[in-house]
Amino acid sequence: MPARLDHTIVLSRDRFASARFLAELIGEPEPKPFGPFASLPLDGGVTLDYLDSSPDSDIVSQHLAFLVSEDEFDEIFTRMKDRELPYWADPRHEQPQRINHHHGGRGVYLDDPDGHSLEFITHTYIVD
Repeated sequence: MPARLDHTIVLSRDRFASARFLAELIGEPEPKPFGPFASLPLDGGVTLDYLDSSPDSDIVSQHLAFLVSEDEFDEIFTRMKDRELPYWADPRHEQPQRINHHHGGRGVYLDDPDGHSLEFITHTYIVD
């Protein structure tokens, strides 16, 4: 039986602000407190648990990619544009204010308030 990701911890400067940023983009309810975390449940049983970093430590950027439907992509992309958030077609931020069309789908990258790279794609990059 292959392992299934259950949750991951995402360090942040303000756990609820960071979790809320993503929740609002993807149209999910307010993150819930769970111990020291702001927990954001996602489809497939995966939870992102945002945790405040210690004041004297740097946050190392993580890359979080989300597979979404075409309609969800449109909704997320509209929210990004309405908020005038910078976005890119690529992970290195070399193609600003553009989306990509890899593998017959659409994709876009943006940074969250802590510098984590969020990617939204409509088609997985995994090749059969």
